[in-house]
Amino acid sequence: MGTKTVIKDSEFIQDFSASLSDDYLKAKSYVQDVPTQSLLHIRSFTHKLTELLGQDKQIAFSSPNLYDRIEQLNQQRVIDVKTTRALHRLRADGNRGAHPEKYHLTQAQLLALAQKSIKDVLALVEHLYPKVKGQVAPDYRYEASDTLTAKDLCYRAVMEDDAEAQYLVGISFKTKALILKEQEQQQDQEFVTSAEATANPEPSGVLPLTSHISAADSFARAAYWFALAAPKHMEALHEHGVALIHGYQGVPEVAKGEQLIATAAEAGVVNAMALLGYFYLVGSESFRPDSQLALQYLQRAAEGEQTEAMANLGVLYYQQKNLAQAYHFISKAAQAGYPHAQYHLALMLANGDGCTRDMIASEYWMAEAAEQGQLDAMLTRAQHMLNDDNAFGSDLTQAEDYLRQVIKYSHSVPAMIELSMALADGILGRIDVVGSAALLKLARQNANKKETDLIEPLWRSLILQIENVLEVTQDPAEIHSLKRAQTLLG
Repeated sequence: MGTKTVIKDSEFIQDFSASLSDDYLKAKSYVQDVPTQSLLHIRSFTHKLTELLGQDKQIAFSSPNLYDRIEQLNQQRVIDVKTTRALHRLRADGNRGAHPEKYHLTQAQLLALAQKSIKDVLALVEHLYPKVKGQVAPDYRYEASDTLTAKDLCYRAVMEDDAEAQYLVGISFKTKALILKEQEQQQDQEFVTSAEATANPEPSGVLPLTSHISAADSFARAAYWFALAAPKHMEALHEHGVALIHGYQGVPEVAKGEQLIATAAEAGVVNAMALLGYFYLVGSESFRPDSQLALQYLQRAAEGEQTEAMANLGVLYYQQKNLAQAYHFISKAAQAGYPHAQYHLALMLANGDGCTRDMIASEYWMAEAAEQGQLDAMLTRAQHMLNDDNAFGSDLTQAEDYLRQVIKYSHSVPAMIELSMALADGILGRIDVVGSAALLKLARQNANKKETDLIEPLWRSLILQIENVLEVTQDPAEIHSLKRAQTLLG
């Protein structure tokens, strides 16, 4: 009896479709050291896979947008529900990989996401193999031996003067810098938002930084590699321009950076076209607002599935009172996974702007945006949950988590007020007057005039609540907590 042949995962993908092999191998090789690049190749793989799935049925795709392609295949019953969900998951993971800082991902979470996506690709291909190839999928084994190491990448960048490697080293440093910057900001600005934290004056809730270099150091190193690669690599030229605008190596050189981005845009770099379109939309140091040029560059970037360009096209049409077109492009950006567009789509659906008013769809997109970390959506969802008489315990837990994240990342006074009231009134299943007082004090310190006017009656009400309970309670622990709350309220 012969031994059954087991092939390598790379051979398995090659056997399934040679056109997908290059993106798979690159995604796999970049996982450890440049996970953002790995996830972008996963997205490219997914796009090519939809093309492959549509070929047999001679599907003429009506849109270059990956979301639209997946839905068209689903609606025409070319793919089943499992495949549809798997394709959307890979699409979403690719979007998250492009901007990990906007999803508040840590370096470890980004790495885990890239590793998971590779396994998800293999599982999907295994599921599709009988349908596409007409036979049972062969046995295969996953091999990590062809992983690109940081040493290999740096050798190519330094010793071989390889512009692509130099660009990827820059991307790796930039990604780490963005994540480190968020961690450093949390450490510097962490707020006291619970009774336990109030008892301990030290900042809480943020893991200590494990990197031996700072965000500023990482940004400077990224800028060095982008500048080195820029003469021969248009994506690096765009990143070099961004680095100059933001002063990665010290003093910003905005005008020079904007001109480099314009050059990269003319060379067809999608992210550069999106940024140049934004410059023309709102104006910048080098470019005056020009709606026609904004439309031109944003449209070209949107055709390349740049989600922020889609969203900004929606903004442009909204400014021009063309609500139908605004709704169309904001919908596209939302469907492509861009959380800010998902939030604005929810608002448009709630108001009936450019569309039929649909509160159920509005809540769906608000929930999607909140789940992806869009802070305005998280606040709105939390408020809806706390004011829903039919909310379950899990909803209330989610509402509290959303509010704490909004406070943590944006220092939102409305979120502080909302959580303070919920803790004082026992809406979350417990009464925490110390946590409530700490939040209300923090809100008062950060409030504008309108917010201060709202806080004052709540402040007086909480003081009165504490005094009333102190008059009747005999519990030493409760008395201790109430007096601490009194101290916080002065």
